Amino acid sequence: MPDLNHGDDVAAVNSLRSAVMRLSRRLKHQRVDESLSPTEMSVLGTLSLCGRATPGELARKEHVQPPSMTRIVALLEAKGLVRLEPHPEDRRQKVVTRTEQAEAMLAESRAKRNAFLATLVENLDEDEWAKLRAAAPVLEKLAHL
Repeated sequence: MPDLNHGDDVAAVNSLRSAVMRLSRRLKHQRVDESLSPTEMSVLGTLSLCGRATPGELARKEHVQPPSMTRIVALLEAKGLVRLEPHPEDRRQKVVTRTEQAEAMLAESRAKRNAFLATLVENLDEDEWAKLRAAAPVLEKLAHL
């Protein structure tokens, strides 16, 4: 466990935070649809992973308040990127699913961002690339905690 009273651990955590934030900002600029906010893109990505969810479930996964998610879902529905369907067990709720248009846009966005990262990775030597490949599952775990 990191000891935030120890200089090496503090430096490592600081470096990781800074690098992740800079890389995230650069990746956000690699968008295919400028009309969507980063939050809207994130919701579509979450739906791509989980398939379908209620607005409440999406709010929890995206760490936003339910009224905010209701507005986001309404915007995405108006853009033809999600569908609202009746909940199979609870008539009071709706289930949000992505459309084919959303899936195509996500695929194009992922391809563009992957290509951007690939050009960055070309600047690494074999040892750095091996370390980055090994770190990817750990970064993925951190992203989902």
